[in-house]
Amino acid sequence: MEDHRELGRFLRTRRARVSPESAGLRGGARRRVPGLRREELAQLAGISAEYYQRLEQGRATRPSDEVLDSLAEVLRLDAVEREHLRVLARPARRRTGHVAPVETVRPELRRLLDLINVPAVVINDRFDVLAGNPSAKRIFALDTFPAARGNLARFQFLTPEGRVFYVEWEQVAAATVGELRVVAGRYPGDAELSALIRELHSGSDDFRRLWAGGDVDVRTYGVKRFHHGVLGTLTFFFENFELAGDARQRLITFTPVGAGEAEVAPSSRPAS
Repeated sequence: MEDHRELGRFLRTRRARVSPESAGLRGGARRRVPGLRREELAQLAGISAEYYQRLEQGRATRPSDEVLDSLAEVLRLDAVEREHLRVLARPARRRTGHVAPVETVRPELRRLLDLINVPAVVINDRFDVLAGNPSAKRIFALDTFPAARGNLARFQFLTPEGRVFYVEWEQVAAATVGELRVVAGRYPGDAELSALIRELHSGSDDFRRLWAGGDVDVRTYGVKRFHHGVLGTLTFFFENFELAGDARQRLITFTPVGAGEAEVAPSSRPAS
């Protein structure tokens, strides 16, 4: 991913979703582009149209905090989008010291998995499943789907079973793509991540559609429903825990939703 070209792509997708009317400008059927024009965004953000054009074209580097904050305000970016904007705008901020996530799970963490009495897995930020307790292996059973190769994103987008397994498939798929985009921004040198994105892009129309939208996401907790071929429909509260010692690994637990809890269960939410 080219540093500043990716910044331009992200700005264009965010600009396209802001209606002129919501920004206090006149709309109209004659507008040739969705959302704000470059000149309009620049004016609202208090910067020159020429400078903003250079940002979108990747010809301006290291914009100031004030410029980024102004753009974020006009574009109405949430906390995850604001951080992604800063990561793309400041390549030096990226975590270049440790590109690849650790592929092994330390023994102490494996022991903890075995002691957890609800389904639990350890994954990395490429959605590779590194370890799981027996309950989780029974639910996900990724080893029975060769196309997935132990990866939840491949399972979701490249196998017909994945589309059936996730009851709210579109919602989960959008979150997966959003998280992969965040990680790709943080670790542009991760060759395996880039290869995974290319594979999903070439193998799934849905992935291409969602990736083109430019959305970013970080999910920390919420509710997921799975349709299991043997166990039926299962509803869980899930929690994501980042692990000390490797920020690219996380522990996810799935607590069954009891009778009467599903109606008041919170939907999946991004980190703030």
